[in-house]
Amino acid sequence: MVANRLINESRTSHFKRRIETAAGDCKQRWRIANELLHSCDTDKTRTDTENSHLSKSFADYFASKISRLREAAVATLRSTPPDLLSALPDPPHVGHTIHSLPSVTPCEVSKLLHKSPPKSSSMDTIPTSLLLECHESFSVIIAHLANLSFAEGKFPTRFKTASVTPLLKNPSLDKSLSSSYRPISNLNFISKILERLFLHRIQSHILASPNFNQHQSAYRPGHSTETALVQLLDSIYHAADNGKATLLFSLDLSAAFDTIDHSILLHRLDHNFGLTGSALTWVQSYLTGRSQVVRIGCHSSGPSTCLAGVPQGSVLGPLLFSIYTSPIAHIAQAHGIQQQQYADDTQLYVALSPNSMVTHVSALESCLESLQAWFCANSMTLNPDKSNAILFATTQRAQSLPNQVSVNISGVTIPLSSHVKILGVVLDPRITLSEHTKAVSKSCFYHIRALKHIRDSLDSSMIRTIAAALVTSRLDYANSVLYGIPSKYISRLQRTQNTLARVVGGSHTPNRTSNLATLSQLHWLPIHDRIKFKIATMTHKAIYTCNPPYLANLVQWHTPSRNLRSASANLLSVTRCNISFGARGFRSAAPAIWNSLPSNVRSCETLTTFRRHLKSHLFHSAFATA
Repeated sequence: MVANRLINESRTSHFKRRIETAAGDCKQRWRIANELLHSCDTDKTRTDTENSHLSKSFADYFASKISRLREAAVATLRSTPPDLLSALPDPPHVGHTIHSLPSVTPCEVSKLLHKSPPKSSSMDTIPTSLLLECHESFSVIIAHLANLSFAEGKFPTRFKTASVTPLLKNPSLDKSLSSSYRPISNLNFISKILERLFLHRIQSHILASPNFNQHQSAYRPGHSTETALVQLLDSIYHAADNGKATLLFSLDLSAAFDTIDHSILLHRLDHNFGLTGSALTWVQSYLTGRSQVVRIGCHSSGPSTCLAGVPQGSVLGPLLFSIYTSPIAHIAQAHGIQQQQYADDTQLYVALSPNSMVTHVSALESCLESLQAWFCANSMTLNPDKSNAILFATTQRAQSLPNQVSVNISGVTIPLSSHVKILGVVLDPRITLSEHTKAVSKSCFYHIRALKHIRDSLDSSMIRTIAAALVTSRLDYANSVLYGIPSKYISRLQRTQNTLARVVGGSHTPNRTSNLATLSQLHWLPIHDRIKFKIATMTHKAIYTCNPPYLANLVQWHTPSRNLRSASANLLSVTRCNISFGARGFRSAAPAIWNSLPSNVRSCETLTTFRRHLKSHLFHSAFATA
């Protein structure tokens, strides 16, 4: 026992010295933390022979998978009725077009370099650190290169090769299967600067187009997975408040980014979004003639030509994908179906009432049939086996609906699921979020146990940083959707936070100190107040930046019928609800929380000032008796 204690003390002292020595070097301190947490790179546990074999097998698998999916789409397209294809919407661009691109200045490039992280790729010929240190000199060279590239409509050929790293899709998947990985492209640093310069010149034009899907929340300023979830749940709560259930269908696409047809994408840029001339030619040059090698450890496969898709890991890829899939919104609208997207995560949903259920389910199936035809025509493959359907309703409303509800797609009947995971949140039919809070708590406790073992080896600053990165981030993710759920599930997360606080406090926290006092010492808001903080922050953004528009449209300033003092009190109009379930929606929760804030907090127009005053207010309210 004594020997073990001495070994542990020696190990603790060793890591403490290393962390103190690495003070100021965040990267090195995180490496030491990973050692303590027993995180390891699997590449280092394999032999060179195994890495060489794996790089080739991954390259073959990725190439064959794309070919197989595209062939399957073509085969399905042959059996698709021509009238179904001809009925697919294809609205032309109206308004201003982009023919050529504005010139690039060295100052613009210098600002981009200044904001860029010092990450290097195996494809770089010049170290990124050197580019950033000498940004004033290199900005002139890169600006000249960009202007030549944009004027001639040509993307440099030497920047078209990507080093692909297989990334595990989910930690729970079988690591021995190639299908458990997605290919992430590492690109030349200068090529990504060129992409970003091009993006700055077309992004506002694309996003302002009426043909762009306004419910696509990925890769847009002010939009996130959380705003998409809040908007989705608000629609479900609003339907429930009007006595309706909501039938939702979650689509699963196979390798969506990698199956994009270049000719179709170029046509869409021209016909639907008004990109012509050298600007369109530049995109064509960017897409064609690309190749990739799969790199694992020190070994890489031979180069393979990319005949389709956009590189995952590129700057332009996400926007090009959003442009490519924008017609999905028009198809859903034509069938009277609501939809939302986050990248390739797509949800279709429709409100149901007992007397119109058959009609609306039929409309959803008709929409899915049209989407299936559109996917095939655009070389994309819908995976019915991994798609989910779920019916959201209050307990009372569910009793008035038929027991057997299902959705048919491509000849496959999709039964209703007991839960569905959307953008990392597990939703159940009554939206109690029981399974979600259970999963979050379980994940947090896994990391809390690891932190407990290494607590004595870390200083107070380091343990707080690691706790925030590994645990608090999980507690805070999409926590705005927890508003109004049963209190026992909030308590479950609160117990998790209390345990984390005791571990982080360590020897500085007396054993008899209450949980509330411990949280106060760490200056952590309790779970309930963190939820209010998130919703209030989202409300402030919606009011003052109008982002995202689909949330901004749900709130409005209170305008009294007579000239009262409340007219200048920065209050929001309150939405009345018929049932408490409906009050959980953003259109009701946002005004309720906002109007409860003191006037000095509501009057803050800048987000930074608002967040500071908001936290102070919530902190004093939560710990007034601590």
